[in-house]
Amino acid sequence: MIQQDPGALYPDHLAVLCRRAETALARGGFDHLVVPSGTLHYQLFDDRDYPYAVNPQFKAWLPLTRVPHSWIVFTPGKRPQVIFHQPFDYWHVVPDAPSGWWVEHFDIHVIRAPEEALALLPKERARCAVLGEPQSTLGGWVPDNPAAVVDYLEYHRAFKTPYEIALMRQAQVLGARGHRAAEVAFRNGADEFSIHMAYCAAVGQDANELPYGNIIALNEHAAVLHYTELGRRAPQPLRSFLIDAGASAHGYASDITRTYATQGHDEFAAMIAAVDAAQRQMCAAVRAGVDYKQLHIDAHLSLMGVLKDFGVIRVSPQTALETGVSAAFFPHGLGHLIGLQVHDVAGFAANEEGGRIERPAGHPYLRMTRVLGPGMVVTIEPGVYFIDMLLDEVKQAGHGDSINWDRVDFFRPYGGIRIEDEVLCTEGEADNLTRPAFEAANG
Repeated sequence: MIQQDPGALYPDHLAVLCRRAETALARGGFDHLVVPSGTLHYQLFDDRDYPYAVNPQFKAWLPLTRVPHSWIVFTPGKRPQVIFHQPFDYWHVVPDAPSGWWVEHFDIHVIRAPEEALALLPKERARCAVLGEPQSTLGGWVPDNPAAVVDYLEYHRAFKTPYEIALMRQAQVLGARGHRAAEVAFRNGADEFSIHMAYCAAVGQDANELPYGNIIALNEHAAVLHYTELGRRAPQPLRSFLIDAGASAHGYASDITRTYATQGHDEFAAMIAAVDAAQRQMCAAVRAGVDYKQLHIDAHLSLMGVLKDFGVIRVSPQTALETGVSAAFFPHGLGHLIGLQVHDVAGFAANEEGGRIERPAGHPYLRMTRVLGPGMVVTIEPGVYFIDMLLDEVKQAGHGDSINWDRVDFFRPYGGIRIEDEVLCTEGEADNLTRPAFEAANG
């Protein structure tokens, strides 16, 4: 798999950000864009801080994710500035001096205390759009997040630059490496916690560095969509394994899911293979001009076709969709935008001025309703699950006859299946970012 050098691609990425920021400022009537990196959050009645999470608006400009109390200042027509907080401190590790592919493109001001930034920020606060969380307030610099600026920037953030795609490919490579290690641990009989540790070791990132908490689910636990308990004892017998886990590369996330069965559980393994084949077709359907809402509906029909083939439902896929039966087996959305955030922003944006494209009726958990365009990266993560609470609702709604309950009882101990890749929408065929990383990990 060819990996591009992000440093060589960064100047063009920065030029795109500057153009976007200039347009956003003009729309909002501002002269300067000011972006704080964020501050530490402390636990209630304690002096311990939560893991630091950088402002996504900040890391869009810089590959820096661990520099609290820093700032970016952009003024059209001028070089962007970085106010870089490098404190004198013997309690904690101090950030290294600015280095890397970005430094030559910025005017850099190193400060030793947060309040030193005040003298370096623009003189007229009222002429600035400040993008950040309320806790980033410094003196009179209270983030206001003006809608005209934020809506424009977030809408266009869906269209990734080649620099961003290169970093997202790096995150895929790391994630695939972790997934392979986790599968080996599973097949060796490990418990959920041990699988998680094998994953982290292979990726080289701990739980605070990963883009989200790993979902490591054995057997019935796979029926809990966001299962993160990490049991310390492997169930017996060990039947199945669902892992939803990603990695980070300079602030960009990967989000990958796979499902496996142990030897001797051939029918569930066959169902995994059928969902995987359906998922590959869904990935290939990512095209410019395609409505993601329709991809979601088509995924319901495809998955219900799988369940029909395995004797789980008695009705047609279309009937299962119309009556809500399909939602009991596939209760979440097909996927979402991904990039600087796992569930990236503006998935519902009607246009660059804001507005909202609503979800289809009966599909309350879909996170993406936009029409696809070149540069968008979306996840494609269909799933089928055997969730007692949702299946009971089917009975209560009067559609119990649509389901073969003997087959449900057979598959219930496996929990469920989810397969997830990230797919880049291009001018032509879909570019699956995940599958080549898995092929390379096998080598």
